[in-house]
Amino acid sequence: MVSMSDPSRDEWLKARIGDAFSQGERRPSFVGFLDEREAAVAERIARSFRREGWMFWGGYEDSERKIFGVFPDYMEPDLSYFPITAITIRFRPCDRLDHRDFLGALLGVGLQRATIGDILPEEGRCVCFVREENAGFLLSQVEKIGRVGVRLSEGFTEPLPQGRGFSEFQGVIASSRLDCVLAAAVGQSREKASRLIEAGMVMKNHELVLSLSEPVQEGDKLSVRGKGRYIIDRLGPVTKKGRMGIAGRKYL
Repeated sequence: MVSMSDPSRDEWLKARIGDAFSQGERRPSFVGFLDEREAAVAERIARSFRREGWMFWGGYEDSERKIFGVFPDYMEPDLSYFPITAITIRFRPCDRLDHRDFLGALLGVGLQRATIGDILPEEGRCVCFVREENAGFLLSQVEKIGRVGVRLSEGFTEPLPQGRGFSEFQGVIASSRLDCVLAAAVGQSREKASRLIEAGMVMKNHELVLSLSEPVQEGDKLSVRGKGRYIIDRLGPVTKKGRMGIAGRKYL
């Protein structure tokens, strides 16, 4: 696998992580929100410093977008120091709003993407995680999402919305090679899946893959440009004819 990244963005991220480690010698220092690929890059960079006291947090367990934090040696890393605030947006259940609507509204009032964490919509409610310095501004400024009137409040009540959710897929494949797994995930022929890989449109765990025979394991995440993201939940058991069962989910 090779990196499928913006070199300038990765250099910027490397510099920011380096600054965080320098500042983190005196006080807690934070970078992000980072998406999953950026977080993977940041983790590799952080490990190169051979220093403890760093962690990721996105406001709740299993968040996709996370903030990277570094803490001084004299402090125990603590999630409560992360500059993250949850904002609950309520609206009439009959009004249909989705992830794109909320993200567009937040960007429309001037927030940068890096200051916005996960956005978890459901019927009548959406919970957004943002950098805490932006919370007061949002609470005072946002009254509508598109043409829909909304009410904002700080914090959230459990359980969290499931967000965009997943659609499940399953099938039987010849092997756990990438071309076979991808074909099952995207619902296309193995030949078409192979062309996607060879065209440089497929990433496994945030890294570009060009080999059709790249092995895939349970838990791997596949991203296909223009088609979406997938999680491989199960590979196996092997059938009597030597084929392999597969099950997974596509992000909606």
